[in-house]
Amino acid sequence: MAHIDLGVDENEFPGVRGLMKYRPVTGKPMMELAETLLRGPLSLPMADRELIAAYVSGLNECTFCCSAHSAFAAALLDEGMSLVDQVRADLDSAPVSARLRALLHIAGAVQRSGREVTPELVATARAEGATDEEIHDTVLIAAAFCMVNRYVDGLGTFAPSDPKYYDEAARRVIDAGYRNMV
Repeated sequence: MAHIDLGVDENEFPGVRGLMKYRPVTGKPMMELAETLLRGPLSLPMADRELIAAYVSGLNECTFCCSAHSAFAAALLDEGMSLVDQVRADLDSAPVSARLRALLHIAGAVQRSGREVTPELVATARAEGATDEEIHDTVLIAAAFCMVNRYVDGLGTFAPSDPKYYDEAARRVIDAGYRNMV
């Protein structure tokens, strides 16, 4: 049970969804931000953006967000959940491009502290083919998910344990986007 009464059935509106329903005045712009960052017209593929969200949420130990964005990334990746699990378990040996690995290292640095994003991490990402726009978007996605992870966990929201919930949510997001999640 959440730390505050959200006025919703937590089984129907778990995690951030219950929080968005509780405070639409803040929920709407947060869903718009998620829509822009994860599905909008950015140069990073949507699967990579979802993988960044899942990776950062896993580092933050946010069960709801990590489970949700892992499922969303898996639904967009040919390799599915197997690749997501490999990235989360051992980024350096996961079978992803050197460019994406470098961007995920930047995301991991952001998760620890924005000041841990070093010129060397940025230079490595550039050397592997990442553009300044992709570096920017990676930092912003990682920072946004640190905020959302702390919001979800700070209010003690419910996270379903059944992976089927997240698989169904992934289909809804892929079909209709984040704006329609509440």
